[in-house]
Amino acid sequence: MVNLIREKAVKGLKPGDSFTYARRFTKEETMVFGDLTQDYNPVHYDTRWTAEKGFKGLICHGLLVGGMICEFGGQVGWLATGMNFKFLGPVYFNDTIHCRVTITQIQEKGRAEAEAVFTNQEGKKIGIAAMTGRLPLKKEKQILSQMMEEGDPTNKLTDKTYD
Repeated sequence: MVNLIREKAVKGLKPGDSFTYARRFTKEETMVFGDLTQDYNPVHYDTRWTAEKGFKGLICHGLLVGGMICEFGGQVGWLATGMNFKFLGPVYFNDTIHCRVTITQIQEKGRAEAEAVFTNQEGKKIGIAAMTGRLPLKKEKQILSQMMEEGDPTNKLTDKTYD
């Protein structure tokens, strides 16, 4: 099966191109992320703390959720140069978050800008991100195409479809 987001990257992305995908966040992922980043903020671990802060339970790390933009970047070969997040609401364990990434601008030499909007399973916007980076140029697109012809063996999302 062909990964449509990679195929689109090979053919050439343009302003207005948009991709949406979803992910469910678990307590286990949050604990691992906390260990990797050494972020042991009580808001992720202690319900007394979250109750005092006005949350209904423990919440996921914001950057774990924001990291959803990495799926887009990894699939199109985007080399990030900047990211700016604004967290608008909490993500609780087992929430399903939808991330919609839209290319907003492409300049010469592949320099590009994009925005991401994060919504939860209730359709509530919980975050936004602005991104800058570099898209693949001609030779990089050729390599990406060759990788796909080889079955894209390093890509664990080869069979994923995108809206």
